[in-house]
Amino acid sequence: MVMKPKRVTILGASGSVGESTLQLIEAAEPGEFEVVALTANVNAGALARAAIRVGAKLAVVADENRFSELKEALAGTAIEAAAGPDALLAAASEPTDWVMSAIVGTAGLNPTLAAIRQGATVALANKETLVCAGSLATDEVRAAGATLLPADSEHNAIFQVLETDHPETIDRLILTASGGPFRTATRERMKTVTPAEAVAHPNWDMGAKISVDSATMMNKGLEIIEASFLFHQPSEKIEVLVHPESIIHSMVAYCDGSVLAQLGTPDMKTPIANTLAWPGRMPIDTPKLDLAAIASLTFEAPDDNRFPSLALARAALKTGNSAPPVLNAANEVAVAAFLSESIGFLDIADIVAEVLEKHDPRPVPSIEEAIDIDAETRRITEDVIRARRPA
Repeated sequence: MVMKPKRVTILGASGSVGESTLQLIEAAEPGEFEVVALTANVNAGALARAAIRVGAKLAVVADENRFSELKEALAGTAIEAAAGPDALLAAASEPTDWVMSAIVGTAGLNPTLAAIRQGATVALANKETLVCAGSLATDEVRAAGATLLPADSEHNAIFQVLETDHPETIDRLILTASGGPFRTATRERMKTVTPAEAVAHPNWDMGAKISVDSATMMNKGLEIIEASFLFHQPSEKIEVLVHPESIIHSMVAYCDGSVLAQLGTPDMKTPIANTLAWPGRMPIDTPKLDLAAIASLTFEAPDDNRFPSLALARAALKTGNSAPPVLNAANEVAVAAFLSESIGFLDIADIVAEVLEKHDPRPVPSIEEAIDIDAETRRITEDVIRARRPA
C-alpha cells in the first residue's frame, strides 16, 4: 500500500526549533513529508532558502517590509510568497496534517489557534499559547477535534510516560531543569551578569530570550503553567527538580511508588521527531545515550531565594484568570530590557513581581481579551522599567 506523504507546516521556520524540524524533514525518506507552508518573522533570506530546499508551496514573512526581499529570493520558483499578519494566519489555516508551532512569544498565539481550528495535529513549542490562553486553547482543541502534542523536551518526556487512561493513579509530574548557567552562582555574582553570559546555556542551543528564561528559571515557571493545562494537574502536583546533566528530561510519579522517566541526550530533535512521527517513531541521526560514559546523574532542589521566578509562576497559576498572561508579558518586556542592557539580571524577576502586584486579576473570556491584557501589561512594564532608571 502506498502511503500519502504527511503534509506539514512550520510556523517559525527560521528559529532553532524550526531549523531542527526542517533538518528532520530533509533527512527523512523521499516522499515521506510534503511541506505546505513555512513562516518566519523577519529573516526572509533564510525563509526563502529553506522553502526552496524542502519544496514548500507557500512562504510567509510576518514583517511586511521584507516582502520584496522574499519575493525576489523566490523568483523563478513555484513557491508562493506572502507577508503580513493576515498572510501568517492564512498559512496557519492551510489544510495540513501536522503543524509545528514554534513562533516565540505571544506573536504565536493567533497562528497557533488558527492551526488548531483547522483540526490539525499541532506540535506545540510555543509556551505562550497555554500560559496566556490555556483554557481557551484547550477548548478550541476539543471543539475542532485537533490534537495537541508537546514539543518542548520536558513536556514531551511527560507525554511519553504518562498513563492517560488512568489519571487517578498519577501522584505528581516532575519537570527537570538544568539550572542554567548560574545554578551555583550567588546573588551577589548574579548582580553583574551580562547578556552574553546569560545566553550561554551549558546544555542546550536556544534563542536569546529562552536562554535568559532558563538562566532566571522563569522557563521552568512557565512550564509549570503549561504542564497544568496540558496534563490537567494542579500546581501542587507539579514538581521541579534541578538535574544539571539534562539526561532525564522529566518524570511521572505514580501512586504505587513507581517513577517513570524519559531519558536522552539534550537534543531538541528527539522531542520534535516524537511529535512528527506520532503515533509512531522515526529514526533520527542524533548522538545515542551512553549512560556508562556519563557514569552518574545528579539532582538537587531548586533555590527559590536565588531564582524567585519559580514562585512567581506558581502564584500566577494559583491566582488564575489574567495573572499568567500578565506574568508572561511582564517577563518578555523585562528580558528584552536586560538583553538591551537597560536593566540588570536580578531586576527581571523584581520587575515581574512589581507588575503582578499592580495587577488586578480578571477573567480572560476571549483571545482578544488575552491580547489586550498582553498589550496593557507591556505598557505597564515599560513604565515600571522607566521609573527604575536613575533621574
